[in-house]
Amino acid sequence: MTASSSFSSSLQRRRFAAWLALGAASPMLPARAAAPFPEKGRTVRIVLGLAAGGASDAQARFVANKLGEVLQTPVIVENRPGASFILATEEVIRSAPDGYTFMYAPSSVVAQNPQTLAQVRYDPFKDLTPISLGARGPLVLTVHTSVPARTVQELVAYIKANPGKMSYASFGTGTSSHIYGEAFARQAGLDVVHVPYKGGADAAKDFLAGRVQYYFDAAPNAIQNTATGKVRMLAVAAPKRSPMLPDVPTMGEQGVSGVDMPSWLGFYGPARMPAPVVEKLNAALAQVLAMPATRDFFRQGAYEAESSSPKQLADLTRSTYDQWGDIIRKLGLVKQQQ
Repeated sequence: MTASSSFSSSLQRRRFAAWLALGAASPMLPARAAAPFPEKGRTVRIVLGLAAGGASDAQARFVANKLGEVLQTPVIVENRPGASFILATEEVIRSAPDGYTFMYAPSSVVAQNPQTLAQVRYDPFKDLTPISLGARGPLVLTVHTSVPARTVQELVAYIKANPGKMSYASFGTGTSSHIYGEAFARQAGLDVVHVPYKGGADAAKDFLAGRVQYYFDAAPNAIQNTATGKVRMLAVAAPKRSPMLPDVPTMGEQGVSGVDMPSWLGFYGPARMPAPVVEKLNAALAQVLAMPATRDFFRQGAYEAESSSPKQLADLTRSTYDQWGDIIRKLGLVKQQQ
């Protein structure tokens, strides 16, 4: 090595050492601030695992419209029907936990599907972030008017007089409408066929046509279908009568127990969402769900718009999961393939 090159290398080493020393002595530069949520103009997606046109879809779209106004950014509903909400749930779980993708889901997605469907690969307590409750409301036992029954007892008598000839619809295998239908059939000793669909809108087509004779439907769908004159509401599947359906008795009032858990829907995002983003979405949803217009819209379908803290939704998820687990075990149901 020449004297010149040796000097150059020595100088470079001294400069590097000085640079390190300067860096150690200098205060750390502040980290780049996270972008504010939501970024103006960036679209927020609410994923829904049901076909367009049903009650939950209408609720989600109403909330999306108002939420866009509160957040001052576009909010859309993306329908991903099929597999009892599994496709939609997996879409959310795979999404970046940045607040721009979350879902509006019935309690069955987190409380029943993991216990009734073999192909469920998600853990509702590890793979999702609770954001806020959205609504509460009952399922309603509805019957097609071709069936001459105006009470639960009359429906039981008619089914028993026609064993194996009647069928009931559900939102999908493993959903609350399926489990209620199964519980009702077991308790009353009914010989019926279960026909699962991809949501209330799909089920309504066959139900209104009389191809399936009855099912436990979401209250908004039940009200809408009853208005056609082709459907009757026989009972509310809840511990007490709905204030919006005061003339419809409960299943318990008509001698059928164990079919009395009110349903609810909530907003969930993927796991590991930053706390500030969850707080921002929670506050915005609370504002939307408290609006008189939102409450009036939900009440038209016998649902109550209701928000919650993320922890309250997490606790509700756990308690509902445990309650449905007891029912599923008592019925002896095993996990099924879709």
